[in-house]
Amino acid sequence: MESHHPAPILITGGARRIGLALARSFLQRDIPVIIAYRSDYPTLAELKQLGAICIQGDFSTHEGIYHFAGRVQQAAPKLRAIIHNASAWLAESSDMPPEQVMAAMLQIHVYTPYLLNQLLEQNLRGQGLAGADIIHLTDYVVEKGSDKHIAYAASKAALDNMTRSFARKLAPEVKVNAIAPSLILFNPGDDAAYRQQALQKSLMKIAPGENEVVNLVDYLLGSCYVTGRTHGVDGGRPLR
Repeated sequence: MESHHPAPILITGGARRIGLALARSFLQRDIPVIIAYRSDYPTLAELKQLGAICIQGDFSTHEGIYHFAGRVQQAAPKLRAIIHNASAWLAESSDMPPEQVMAAMLQIHVYTPYLLNQLLEQNLRGQGLAGADIIHLTDYVVEKGSDKHIAYAASKAALDNMTRSFARKLAPEVKVNAIAPSLILFNPGDDAAYRQQALQKSLMKIAPGENEVVNLVDYLLGSCYVTGRTHGVDGGRPLR
């Protein structure tokens, strides 16, 4: 009997935090995964052992994005989904000219998903009604803004807007949605005072962990109707 191998899910920034949690969740359910990573992480060995295809990607240049897309096309003629999780959190500071801050934020949060969506469009199409997905990981600050991370917030807002444009372009074959998290989990170095201050910003007053995003991704992948929307994972923070 001919075996059926489902199309893989491409996750950018898949070796850390939310991206890693998504990769582990899919792989544990025998859903094939392609991981894009920038630098070597200890978790890559684990992901490879679980069966992930791990491809190093230099998204700091357009040429690097094109090269990465070519490697993905060689690895998988079809993709079940692209989850754009790769991100950088760069603040305005006197150490870097502001135009460089903005350029870096646009490169990772705008040019990378924009180009990959275009270059891998045919890998997503041809799988029937709602047969593939694109999910953009944006941020709660798109709604509020940020006085210390202006370029970051602006670039994530552009990514949020692209969600609706790509949804219009790719429907009904490909659904396109955004997830806008607020506090999901702390970093190991965050002290108790910072943690308490951060928890008070939402109605729910918890750091829920990566499974909140994993569960929402599962819902979006399983839907045949939801597209072009931004889904907040913020514990009711806009209501504070």
